Amino acid sequence: MTVYVDDAVTLWRGRRWAHLMADTLDELHAFASALGMPRHAFQDRTSGAHYDVTAELRERAIELGAVPISRHRDREQMRAVIANARRQGRRHAQ
Repeated sequence: MTVYVDDAVTLWRGRRWAHLMADTLDELHAFASALGMPRHAFQDRTSGAHYDVTAELRERAIELGAVPISRHRDREQMRAVIANARRQGRRHAQ
């Protein structure tokens, strides 16, 4: 099982943001908790189950073992991770 964090690419409120995703929801929640993130920060959407993390928190996630993935260099892997996150979001959004 793996936790992934994509590039900090989204600019919002003056900060760069990334997405924290995982192979399983249990692993995702446990990892987010280890980062100090509250459970209510979880984004359970049909667009994909994830946590939004700042660029700084992204670096901490990588230090704790999250696998960095790039929307530019790791396109196939990125598509697979997002597809899995969408399945998780759909399953729990119903």
